Amino acid sequence: MTDERYITLNGCTFRYRIAGEEHPETIILLHGGRGIGDHLGEWNAYKALADRYRVIAYDQRGCGLSTITYPMNFRQYADDVDAFRRHFCGEEGKIILQGGSFGGMIALTYAVHYHRHLSRLIVRGTAPSHHHEAEAIETFKARIDKVPSASPAMIDKLFSENIVDDIELRLIWLALQPLYYETFDPDAALERTRTMHLHAETHNEMFREKAHDLRDALRSVPTPTLAFCGEKDWICPPSQSRLIAELMPNAELWEVPGANHSCHVEKNAEVVAHIRGFLARTEG
Repeated sequence: MTDERYITLNGCTFRYRIAGEEHPETIILLHGGRGIGDHLGEWNAYKALADRYRVIAYDQRGCGLSTITYPMNFRQYADDVDAFRRHFCGEEGKIILQGGSFGGMIALTYAVHYHRHLSRLIVRGTAPSHHHEAEAIETFKARIDKVPSASPAMIDKLFSENIVDDIELRLIWLALQPLYYETFDPDAALERTRTMHLHAETHNEMFREKAHDLRDALRSVPTPTLAFCGEKDWICPPSQSRLIAELMPNAELWEVPGANHSCHVEKNAEVVAHIRGFLARTEG
């Protein structure tokens, strides 16, 4: 069954999908974007894993078609993951957790607070602290010729709590789209931006949390972890995945050749195959 469903947990109503319900091991997928996008990107990238695992993906609170429910902060988003775990796997059940970009930040937060409930962790194109933003701004300046409709002021807004409304957020997102792909399709970007869910309220609320920093805490997380990213990732540069792999005692690094932040889309077959290999190597 892959039709969307709804569930209320921690006072928030979430839209989600589930497949592979006959399998004992559960993978929960966390999408990126602080108020930008929904679970469908991660779902479409990884639903093939439902041949071996129960796969669950949901719109995080304040994102997609889940309700805008306060509080919205990193710890609350991690607590929401655990509510899904308890609901589907029981009080002592374990999960495999995959998160991309902002979803990876939530996945790392979950690992810090709930690692006893994790069997494996997979993070794509993410960072252990807010410090990646400064490097992303420098990368933007170096690649500004790729985005003639974007400006430094738009990047400043993207990393701030000062988005005016949903329309402004949608326009900034469209202007920045060429940065996210090594092979850019403008027509696909237009359709993607036209139809995606964006919530400026959620975006602004999540960027009010300025001090997010898990670098020290990750040193004590024992979970087998795969940290991967596109070798051309602009917003969460490879240095951030390298840092995660250095900090975590049981982490491995993979930089996807010829791919950018959306490496799970650009190189989907290679990414899924690599994840299958990681899960097989770390099983049990």
